[in-house]
Amino acid sequence: MSQTEQAASCCADPVAYAKLQSKVLIECLPYMRQFHGQTVVIKYGGHAMKDEALKRAFALNIALLKQVGINPVVVHGGGPQIGRMLEQLHIQSQFREGLRVTDDATMDVVEMVLVGKVNKEIVNLLNLSGVKAVGLSGKDGQLIRARRMEMVVNSASHAPEIIDLGKVGEVMGVETALLRSLERDNFVPVIAPVGVDEYGETYNINADAVAGAVAGALRARRLLLLTDVAGILDKQKELIRSLTTREAVELFTDGTLTGGMIPKVKCCLEALEEGVEKAMIVDGRVENCILLELFTDKGISTEIVGERGTRAAVSCGCRR
Repeated sequence: MSQTEQAASCCADPVAYAKLQSKVLIECLPYMRQFHGQTVVIKYGGHAMKDEALKRAFALNIALLKQVGINPVVVHGGGPQIGRMLEQLHIQSQFREGLRVTDDATMDVVEMVLVGKVNKEIVNLLNLSGVKAVGLSGKDGQLIRARRMEMVVNSASHAPEIIDLGKVGEVMGVETALLRSLERDNFVPVIAPVGVDEYGETYNINADAVAGAVAGALRARRLLLLTDVAGILDKQKELIRSLTTREAVELFTDGTLTGGMIPKVKCCLEALEEGVEKAMIVDGRVENCILLELFTDKGISTEIVGERGTRAAVSCGCRR
């Protein structure tokens, strides 16, 4: 019987329900000990940022992590909010290869929405849940050093095409001193994915890429990317629960990975190369997905582990 079924059958029996709660807490205990004092980077986006119940659950999940001595760092997106504001201002959006072309006018809106609105809404949500949260962008303390992204599209029938995406950037470095200082003072950093180059130019950066870079720079214990799918699916559309880095790379070559999953897996692999122990692509549509992924034996989504992490998982006989 699943825990959901057990909970349903226990509703009419307070003693049985209390026993179920105790069982859940006992299952969580080893993971709370394992992650105590460790950093966990969470990319917050998708449906989890839209649904009110999921937003409240996200804030409470972060509060619980802090309560048990874990250091969460939140990186958020905001594409839909940017799109709505551009429409209201009658600024037309253009996309190339799935990326928003960002001219000066669009960059002003991106920064206004991500830093001035979305970031502060998340900070407020966390503060109301008992978390001391601080909102940051890549400009604060030169947190995210960036450069203009260069994109070249190759075609079998045409010469390579260089695409000018405007002020779309890629991460060149992360200043960890500010984040470590906030962690020491028990604050939760909430980072908007806006970076700055050596000349002071501002860039719009993919939030997954920022989360991966931040996790790598901090040598985070875990990287969680919240998304709107169950995780990585195989060619039969079944959830792949665990992958080594080698197995993940093979998914690129055999065509299993498509669309938006490609950059997500790439940023997970880059974070693992920088020392992150495990990266998870998590179904953010599931309430309490962060706790379910970190504190249960099986998790709910897809994890990618380095070769060392794989051997550890096999030796202890568990997925986590």
